[in-house]
Amino acid sequence: MSADALLDALDPEQRAVALALRGPVRVLAGAGTGKTRAITHRIAYGIRTGVYRPANVLAVTFTARAAGEMRTRLRELGAPGVQARTFHSAALRQLGFFWPKVVGGAPPRLVEAKAQLVAEAARRVGLSVDRESVRDLASEIEWAKVGLVVPDDYEKALAATGRPAPAGADAQAVARLMAAYEQVKDERAVIDFEDVLLLLAAMLAERRDVAETVREQYTHFVVDEYQDVSPLQQHLLEQWLGGRNELCVVGDPSQTIYSFAGATPHHLLSFTQRYPRATTVELVRDYRSTPQVVALANRVIAQTLRAGGPRPLELRAQRPDGPEVGYVAYPDDEAEAAGVARAAARLVASGVPAAQIAILYRTNAQSEAFEAALAEAGVGYQVRGNERFFARRDVRDALVLLRGGARAADPDVPMPEAVRDILRNVGWAEEPPPARGAVRERWDAMQALVGLADALAAAPPEGRERATVADLVAELDERSSAQHAPTIDGVTLASLHAAKGLEWDAVFLVGAREGLIPTLQAETPAAVAEERRLLYVGVTRAREHLQVSFARAGRPGGRASRSATRFLRDVWPQGGPASDAATRPESVATDARVVERLTAWCAERAHADGVPARSLLTSAQIDEVARLRPRTLQELATVRGIGQQKLRVIGDGVLAAVAGGEARRR
Repeated sequence: MSADALLDALDPEQRAVALALRGPVRVLAGAGTGKTRAITHRIAYGIRTGVYRPANVLAVTFTARAAGEMRTRLRELGAPGVQARTFHSAALRQLGFFWPKVVGGAPPRLVEAKAQLVAEAARRVGLSVDRESVRDLASEIEWAKVGLVVPDDYEKALAATGRPAPAGADAQAVARLMAAYEQVKDERAVIDFEDVLLLLAAMLAERRDVAETVREQYTHFVVDEYQDVSPLQQHLLEQWLGGRNELCVVGDPSQTIYSFAGATPHHLLSFTQRYPRATTVELVRDYRSTPQVVALANRVIAQTLRAGGPRPLELRAQRPDGPEVGYVAYPDDEAEAAGVARAAARLVASGVPAAQIAILYRTNAQSEAFEAALAEAGVGYQVRGNERFFARRDVRDALVLLRGGARAADPDVPMPEAVRDILRNVGWAEEPPPARGAVRERWDAMQALVGLADALAAAPPEGRERATVADLVAELDERSSAQHAPTIDGVTLASLHAAKGLEWDAVFLVGAREGLIPTLQAETPAAVAEERRLLYVGVTRAREHLQVSFARAGRPGGRASRSATRFLRDVWPQGGPASDAATRPESVATDARVVERLTAWCAERAHADGVPARSLLTSAQIDEVARLRPRTLQELATVRGIGQQKLRVIGDGVLAAVAGGEARRR
């Protein structure tokens, strides 16, 4: 691709980003506006025109998945060799390289969890703790360290921010615990993730030779999701830059959702104060979502300006019209889970891939009910944030077999076919197992590897006519190091925080009620504003289908005292959450003639089989079938309580009764 062709692929604003090759540059990029496309084309264009050398560019992202995606895109644009890493990955690599020279010996061991160290520190300072308080104290230590708050300044920092001390402790006790925590680490010769950034920044500040080496290596920087940088990350970035201004930052203040962890949009918003001659480009053309979804997103986030926040970007939809956003008030939590599962199943039956459907919620505790409902509806799913894909034992076993297969592969056998033969030894088959559970989860993981093999075969490495099993192993090794897992074919269950940076064709935004969005813990105006931004992030994950729902009561028959979130009061149909009867699933008419046919069929079939009629279909199931009037077994499977076994035994007969024909007995 020529340099001009790179620019031809961009809209006017994206092109302005690509042409701004010299820093400082600030890109304010709304959700779905193609920011990754803009910055990867900028890097590729800079390399193609000779302004950049690939090895001199460091692109910093906030997740390993985003870093992996950026490397893939740069490779496709003919710009391999660019370092795209998270802050921690880049810092850990540099720290490991310079430690033997600066300190001597191997770097201290990195601990991934603070719990044991925090518990020991609490014991030393006389704090009584349990598992929950240890977790809260560990989070507080992280907040202080990424905010560059030392133990001696902790009390002042709490007073300045209005932040309460965690775990019911007073500020002085937490400060003492923070100091003891550092002592415990020193005694055990270990460091935590925050130390990686702190130690490297100190090296760069104190050792000119180290700083010169790094600054000679990296002359151009790109920082994605800049609204989420912490003071510690900003401090390290400034050490990398060393007073230079070859910096391009990309972010959106409306997507700041990690303030609790020390992130702040201050650096993005004040960028032009630090760099008065900076170029600023706004990306507002939304290529992701339909006008219906974009309109809701704009209305949700517009309120932040009225509350004294920064001016939000107003998105402009570029896609054609899609379905209207759905608003559903379910009677109770159980009904919400079942209703959403049935709706997801209908989407799958209509042709929407399960991997392109997500159920998003505010807290992880909400996932269990939806997992159960999806399993009952026969819909595959994956919970984002559970065990890492490459840490799974079955995936590790598959990688061992693939490595062996790469050495013994027959060059005449197409790579995808060879991969399928290898993975049959670890649970893969042409068709998925009917039941959920560990067996299906293993198949889903293997199917993700098969899908990656197919994708690699369709787009082999640059300069190669066909991909090999060895190429797949190399791709998996790179993804494993970056924790960039392949996609599993199932409905995604994820918290709103975990959904950041992702998108799906269809999104069910559940639990959209007071007490959850915003959460009861959001007691300050700043906390409520962040909850609004969190809802905005959830809305903007949807490409085409979006349903927002909540349950009026917690349990069946419970008091219907809940109301929809305050953030949607001006958009909820018919003037407000109290008048939404028309949106309830129960309001869809039940066909009395279908009920009569199904009842007669059940009676006849039950008599022939010598079983109670209710063992075939309950009255509630008959009503539901009559309401949905399914035409296929997939559609029938969306009815609560009708699983694969019932489909095999009575599915055809039920469909025949619905259609009015003579029931067939299987």
